[in-house]
Amino acid sequence: MKRGFASDNNAGVHPAILAAMARANSGHTRGYGDDDYTREAEAAVKAHFGEACHPFFVFNGTGGNVIGLQTLLRSYEAVICSENSHIHVDECGAPERFTGCKLLTVPTPDGKLTPELVERHMHGFGDVHHVQPKVISITQATEVGTVYTVPEIRALADYAHAHGCYLYMDGARFANAAASLGASLREISVDAGVDVLTFGGTKNGLMFGEALLVFHEELAKSTPYLRKQAMQLASKMRFLSTQFTAILEDDLWLRSAQHANAMAKILGDQARQIPGVTVTQEVQANAVFAVLPAKAIQTLQSEFSFYTWEESRNEVRWVCSFDTTEDDISEFVAAIRRALAS
Repeated sequence: MKRGFASDNNAGVHPAILAAMARANSGHTRGYGDDDYTREAEAAVKAHFGEACHPFFVFNGTGGNVIGLQTLLRSYEAVICSENSHIHVDECGAPERFTGCKLLTVPTPDGKLTPELVERHMHGFGDVHHVQPKVISITQATEVGTVYTVPEIRALADYAHAHGCYLYMDGARFANAAASLGASLREISVDAGVDVLTFGGTKNGLMFGEALLVFHEELAKSTPYLRKQAMQLASKMRFLSTQFTAILEDDLWLRSAQHANAMAKILGDQARQIPGVTVTQEVQANAVFAVLPAKAIQTLQSEFSFYTWEESRNEVRWVCSFDTTEDDISEFVAAIRRALAS
């Protein structure tokens, strides 16, 4: 199948990850995470995020988000999130079903929440008739490819904590955000005030798996049980956890994310030069958002896979991966030009 730009989920597995899984496929070991491979992975995570970090490896992002939010919430409490957040738009209501909590959404043209935008929902505290705000949930990088800076994260964390709330971060493309900022993983999470984070692996070259990171010991006490209830506890955990050791070793996570980001920057720069194409968001991570004629979109999608993001205005999303090449981009850009000329 021709490489497309629909999602970094569509990419293959990084060879170093496959090699790590092959090394783990030797002999017998205890299941459910009671093994040396998982302990090694937990140590690797702590080396990047600090000893206050409690890591829990799960199968996928939706599962990680559900468990992460359950760790912070009771059923009469609410999550404040962007109206285009993954937990609101793309998880089939799973966070609401399994937490029992309400999602309170906020319009965000650039995908990013601010204390000023969140403020509309920060009321009703102590009113038994009103759902109780408890979590501000942000996505890093955002669903429209923008990236929260450290001061922006800190401002939201301080605002949440001042109101007795938590800051949750959906980090499906967390590596891309860190690479974009030139910051360490710790600097844009626990050091910036994030309480719980899902550190995405699948979109950055893993076969499967995310790491749910809880930065408070007391909160983390319930997480093992929530993970089991949520059917996210892998029996052969070593094959999930060893991938995180591999991606954190020698900064493979960073090199893969930097490459994906660089490819998106090239694609965005070249797309801007094509008459009839309007790039709608600053390209800060590994995604390009653009508007072009509906007919051209249909023509392109017959040859390349990518998603229409907002049909009402013909906005599309093009995502680059760790294995995207400049030749892939040149071929795609040439196809865009042909589609617009036809």
